[in-house]
Amino acid sequence: MKSWCRTLLIASQIFVLALFGLNPAHGQDKIKISYSSLDTTNAIYYVAQDYGFYKKHGLDVNLVFIQTTTISVASLLAGDIEIANASGGGVASAAVGGVSLVTVACYINTLPYELVVQESVKSAEDLKGKSIGISRVGSASDTAAHALIRGLGLEPIKDVPILQVGGAPERAAAFRTGRIVGFPSPPGMIQLAKGMPHRILTSTADFKKRFDFPYICVNTTKGYLAKNRETVRKGVMALIEAAHFFKTHKEESKKSIAKNSRITNEGYLESSYNAMAKLYDRVPLVTRPGMEAQIQEALARKPGASLKLDDIVDDSIVRELEKSGFIDKVYKP
Repeated sequence: MKSWCRTLLIASQIFVLALFGLNPAHGQDKIKISYSSLDTTNAIYYVAQDYGFYKKHGLDVNLVFIQTTTISVASLLAGDIEIANASGGGVASAAVGGVSLVTVACYINTLPYELVVQESVKSAEDLKGKSIGISRVGSASDTAAHALIRGLGLEPIKDVPILQVGGAPERAAAFRTGRIVGFPSPPGMIQLAKGMPHRILTSTADFKKRFDFPYICVNTTKGYLAKNRETVRKGVMALIEAAHFFKTHKEESKKSIAKNSRITNEGYLESSYNAMAKLYDRVPLVTRPGMEAQIQEALARKPGASLKLDDIVDDSIVRELEKSGFIDKVYKP
């Protein structure tokens, strides 16, 4: 009799937990999300994981590091992941090639990069004929290289060769050995260049007008969005909360950056945090001028192709969240 009563009690408790949604496993959508950089530029992806924002919105996330936009796009198409951070340049290039991708939100809509060069390079004229390094063609560093070179009044490729050399460690090695005289770098990374004489020749922050660029963005395939809109919506909501947390919780965010990037240099943590915290948009709509520019760049590389902004941008989820008051509630003091 006692055994039966105990069984009934346990069954009743499980029923109550399920009824009121208190079961931690209840309603958790499993999903793989990728981010493309260990540095501060991609921080909201791992901040959302470290401080529970994915779980808060009903997501059981397997967060995957996939270096560079081009590889992230390939992983999306292969179905290895469902949501990926990818910049507008990579998405536009893939879409021009006939790939069915869509950008649903962008949390940073500019490109915060500096052009780090050897100390001997003191002017734009000194840079002519010398090579700078990027990670991969079509990546954010590639877009940054073109923008920074043009900002100096020079022509990419023609005046300044651009070499594909790999990730940050490979670029640092190529810089140290003299294979390249410079490379585009996110804010704060210069703090880590100990023993490497250098200077910052220019920065996108020096531009007279903000360089609009869809940089830190949530992307998926059109097929996945159509079938799993609510799951994507939860991801967008989690990252909105993570962006707000990043902007308002400096020390906790720096701790997350240090943990995930494995960089404990205080100068880097401080300067990179301060730079990025200013850039997260409150309402993460996709920059129209920035995406249009990337579409035109992609079309120029594939004559005869056609692509319109509405083909690759659907930020209706963000507009719905703004209209519903969700974003105001997150940012309410």
